[in-house]
Amino acid sequence: MNARKKLAVLAASGTLALGLAATAAPSASAAATGSWHGCPSGAVCIYPQDAGWNNDSPSLTYYSYGAHNLSNQYGNHYIANNQTGGATMRTCTGYNGTGCQGYLLAGTWMIKDLGPINSITLQP
Repeated sequence: MNARKKLAVLAASGTLALGLAATAAPSASAAATGSWHGCPSGAVCIYPQDAGWNNDSPSLTYYSYGAHNLSNQYGNHYIANNQTGGATMRTCTGYNGTGCQGYLLAGTWMIKDLGPINSITLQP
């Protein structure tokens, strides 16, 4: 195989690999339109401890931007960010949105130990 043909084959296989990577959906993604696992569009939902998606019944639902204090939430919980327009959610070790860490992007979810978490924030 001549050098030009090798280059064409490498370029085509690289394009294919990039195309597959670009179309692979992350395992923790959601459709941010309509209800998703019982979480209404525009909301962040927390599901009961160790209950997974709890038959699509969240135990806590938040719509408004700002800090939201949590109480009596321990162990692992599914958290879904079904906000729209790219809004994010953060978990915070302090009350009133202090000691925040990371961002949960719109249309994604996570499993989080809420024992050390005392509040969440929603922001545009």
